[in-house]
Amino acid sequence: MTTIDQAHWQDRLDELAAKHGVPGAQLGILRIGENDELLTLATGVLHAGTGQPATTDSVWQIGSISKVWTATVIMQLVDEGAFTLRSPVAEILPEFRLRDPETTAAVTVWHLLTHTSGIDGDLFTDTGRGDDALEKYVALLADSPLNHPIGATWSYCNAGYSVLGRIIEVATGRTWDQAIKEKLFTPLGLTHSTTLPEDAMVFAHAMGHVKGGAEPVVAPVWGLPRAVGPAGLITATVTDVLAFARMHLLGGVASDGTRVLSQESATAMSEYQTDCPEKRLLGDSWGLGWFRCDWHGHRAYGHDGNTIGQAAFLRVLPEAGVAVALNTNGGNTHDLYVDLYDEIFSELTGVRLPEPFEPPAEPVTGDLTPYAGTYERESIRMEVFDEDGKPTLRVTATGPLAELEADPVQTYEMTLVEPALYAVRPDGMELWMPVTFYSLPTGEDYVHFGARATPKRLG
Repeated sequence: MTTIDQAHWQDRLDELAAKHGVPGAQLGILRIGENDELLTLATGVLHAGTGQPATTDSVWQIGSISKVWTATVIMQLVDEGAFTLRSPVAEILPEFRLRDPETTAAVTVWHLLTHTSGIDGDLFTDTGRGDDALEKYVALLADSPLNHPIGATWSYCNAGYSVLGRIIEVATGRTWDQAIKEKLFTPLGLTHSTTLPEDAMVFAHAMGHVKGGAEPVVAPVWGLPRAVGPAGLITATVTDVLAFARMHLLGGVASDGTRVLSQESATAMSEYQTDCPEKRLLGDSWGLGWFRCDWHGHRAYGHDGNTIGQAAFLRVLPEAGVAVALNTNGGNTHDLYVDLYDEIFSELTGVRLPEPFEPPAEPVTGDLTPYAGTYERESIRMEVFDEDGKPTLRVTATGPLAELEADPVQTYEMTLVEPALYAVRPDGMELWMPVTFYSLPTGEDYVHFGARATPKRLG
């Protein structure tokens, strides 16, 4: 086994970041064995306006990778007997209320971890900077619509992870920020992981960019509200992210031998729990926190994170003992991830990423009529229609998120791939994204796009 070539991967990071218009990036590669190898690299700038260079010890928002950290603390509490995966949320949080009383009583910790609760996931209301931010956030859910019947489908749910954060607070008597520091950051020996902006700003820190390329545009704000912390507010280096990944690779044990999580819980987190209706964008199935990927018959797991102009990627291939983390601050970040990770995993493990999703070489014809109409959930409206003979998808951001978008309306031409499956390509990106139409067992029509299930509006 050859040593990981630092000069080679620095060159590739530099070249590919420039190719995809990414202002700055930080890359980490971990290979565990008799002697662990850890390689960390950086390229570009943290802030296009100041020109401050990115370094290996600067910190970045890892976004929704934070969900796996929150899930890990939940599993620690399961290990401790505080509750079980099948415990109803309302028994742990008496104040937990949804619009439907039956759903309120039925939602369990497992439903929240696996994104199957039916809670509309994109509620980003700012409930303030106080230690009661999550308590106030959970109270808002009483007025938030349900996205789908409980357990009927899978839909990415940020709100569910904020509820998990509140469960952690009630079970530990600490704020989520304090609990995750005491139960993860400290035992893992993490020196550059934080949850609050004032703590992150002690370090050189990345600023998001809503546009990359030759003329990057800095994001209008630095971070999301404190209420969505458990779903996506951890700031870290790739070194700390890979220390977290290493603990999972070793079945819950930190680098110094401290058991952080039981072997049983660490295993359960990456094991199959539920299917995803759309299996191309992230993973084919979900564990407890992790999503699960089939790479040509090899099982990988990981998570992505996206905040305001920042994106992060973590993938773990347990059979090879390899984990790779990438932090970025704008540009075509997913294209950078695909190019880099395919090369890295191919060279180090012999395993390739799946072929990119794209339309067939020969055009396919079909009838758009069954799918045409308006689909809507909290913060998003999607309209499917024919425009001059071309199937079209118009996506409009609404609510608090719309104020942070440079352009809250995006229109895509859809290309048919197969019945009920279309492909769209965002401007300037190599990536094609799937648009999947399907019906629930109870007959309701849905579209799955951007990892979310959105119901069709009647009438």
